[in-house]
Amino acid sequence: MGSTYERGSLEIRMSDYWYALHVKPRFEKYVTTQLGSKGYETFLPTYVSKRKWSDRVKSISLPLFPSYVFCRFDIHSRLPIVITPGVMAVLGAGKIPAPIDESELSAIHHITEAQVRAEPCPYLAVGEVVRVESGPLEGLVGIVLRTKGSDRLVVSVSLLMRSVSVEIDRSLVKPVRERTDGRTGKVLAQLDDKFELVPTAPGRLS
Repeated sequence: MGSTYERGSLEIRMSDYWYALHVKPRFEKYVTTQLGSKGYETFLPTYVSKRKWSDRVKSISLPLFPSYVFCRFDIHSRLPIVITPGVMAVLGAGKIPAPIDESELSAIHHITEAQVRAEPCPYLAVGEVVRVESGPLEGLVGIVLRTKGSDRLVVSVSLLMRSVSVEIDRSLVKPVRERTDGRTGKVLAQLDDKFELVPTAPGRLS
């Protein structure tokens, strides 16, 4: 499981945010290396995929989010970013760049650091929300979906509309009941005392 999540020599102010860079296909590692050489903090989450050839099986490292690289920088000083070969655009709403939700990015980083087998999956935004109570993914919150005879925890990056899934032991999770703070509109999470692993919306992973 390979990833880069490091701080270079560039001084990064606290006001800087993480952004998703849309890059040319198969340019993810190249762009990450180039930005790192410029001193930027980058994150390229990857997973190991086994490919069968005529005479052997080979394990290769692939991006969890093909054609995207995460980078932290001052959006008002983005010229060194956008002129990097392979970078096509800074992802956002229309033509306005938008930062990535850091809690979502932190969840993806947690998965890569836990050394568990992760893989891309279709975007999933609705389902039973649970929190992992123990194990290498302890503290991680996501949506549980049962597919191909196993339970998988799905974590999404909403701005990309992309998701990642990992196999999970249902005995290690508890459901999260969501409620809305009327003053702020923020969704708050509370643990239920009892739970039953039944998705609230149908879904299927390919």
